[in-house]
Amino acid sequence: MNRAADRPPTAAGDLLRIGREAQAALDGGRPIVALESTLITHGLPYPQNLDAARRAEAAVRGGGAVPATVALHGRRIRVGLEGSELAALAEARDLAKVSRQTLAAALARQDWAGTTVAASLVAAQLAGIRVFATGGIGGVHRGGERSMDISADLAEIARSPVAVVCAGPKSILDVPRTMELLETLGVPVVGWATDDLPGFFSRTSGGRVPSRVDTAPEAAALVERQRTLGLGGVLFCVPLPEDVALPRGEANAAIDQAIRDSEAAGIHGPASTPWVLGRVAELTEGRSVVANLALIEHNAAVAAAIAVALNAMSAAAG
Repeated sequence: MNRAADRPPTAAGDLLRIGREAQAALDGGRPIVALESTLITHGLPYPQNLDAARRAEAAVRGGGAVPATVALHGRRIRVGLEGSELAALAEARDLAKVSRQTLAAALARQDWAGTTVAASLVAAQLAGIRVFATGGIGGVHRGGERSMDISADLAEIARSPVAVVCAGPKSILDVPRTMELLETLGVPVVGWATDDLPGFFSRTSGGRVPSRVDTAPEAAALVERQRTLGLGGVLFCVPLPEDVALPRGEANAAIDQAIRDSEAAGIHGPASTPWVLGRVAELTEGRSVVANLALIEHNAAVAAAIAVALNAMSAAAG
């Protein structure tokens, strides 16, 4: 019998199930980090997806926090999966990719589904989790000024009082327009020990960030000020480790080629991002996948540090 599924709901009526370890962390005031699951269901093939999920959870634990991977199953939002559940999610096929718009409808189904950044932030807020880690956020797609293809991630970050740790907007997007929209939505974009906006596969995108922090306590203090002012989420952008980063020119060339190929193949909508990322992996002979795995793990470790610092602030405040 599944112990996590048997736990009584603690929020959102009968729609939320929090795993045992995650619930114990919340009850005990321990630091906790939420993790999204579309990386597992749509971002990487099996078994790379399971390896990435396990590495992210291990990085959170290594940083002194408790991981809580978010997904849907059994008509419930699941926050905190056990090892066997993580494996089942990774091995499942043809799963739904659920965002804010489709979250309520998807909860009518029993099967597994992956949650985007937007849906995962809804879950984190319902569960009372203040820090969330992902690879890269969605944003304004190239040509989005005409198509209006804009990820729900941006508006959700603006409205959710959660610290989001990422490697910047996915570089297959229109990054300058994504930054403009984040400004319009009032989302603080903060560089982690950098003044440059990270470029996902590369350490820099060529853009700048409005502000920076250099330590986890600085980040935690900013998150707390943002919460006190009732201003929504904070976006921390973390450069990936230098030893696995792709040169910016090479990464951009591969992305441009992959986007041209996707347009020629008629790939549009939700299917375009995983298709383009897969094509980039082919064009870079797998080095983009190595970079992707490394940045996911690194972001999870940074998120854990921020969660620990936030926990220490709360404890000090009494």
